[in-house]
Amino acid sequence: MNSRDAIKLGLDMAQMCCNMYLDDMTDEQLMLRPTEGCNHTNWQLGHLICSDNNLVNAIAAGRMPALPDGFADRYTKETASSDDASAFCTKAELLAAAAEQWAGVAAVLAEMSDQDLDAPTPEPVNTYAPTAGAVFSMLGSHWMMHSGQWVVVRRQLGRPPLF
Repeated sequence: MNSRDAIKLGLDMAQMCCNMYLDDMTDEQLMLRPTEGCNHTNWQLGHLICSDNNLVNAIAAGRMPALPDGFADRYTKETASSDDASAFCTKAELLAAAAEQWAGVAAVLAEMSDQDLDAPTPEPVNTYAPTAGAVFSMLGSHWMMHSGQWVVVRRQLGRPPLF
């Protein structure tokens, strides 16, 4: 196994877990917040999709699929406090965008050499991911970190643990 394969395993596991957490949630349920002051799941999904796109484009400019028109504008720090569901994408739109970005991440990762993965990242990415390999490695962790909040929402809805 090489480093790309190991990173891909982590990304695939995060994708599987996150899809399972989201599978039976409705558009309305994606607007629930785990507690006051937290972001709702819909916003978190949009944030993750934008983050994946931005981070990989920071190390491999222009190689990620473009986000849908207006998508990034819906998922900014300024929109995080909104509870207006019409201001955000539907679950179907989010999952389609996530799948397209995940495919883009996998394609760029597959083309990276060991030297590419060792390359330093630009500012400000270098403050938390010093190399391109670190960027890819953290993508799955970022999704899993946010999915912990979705677990809380699921439990509030009376759903049993999945794992």
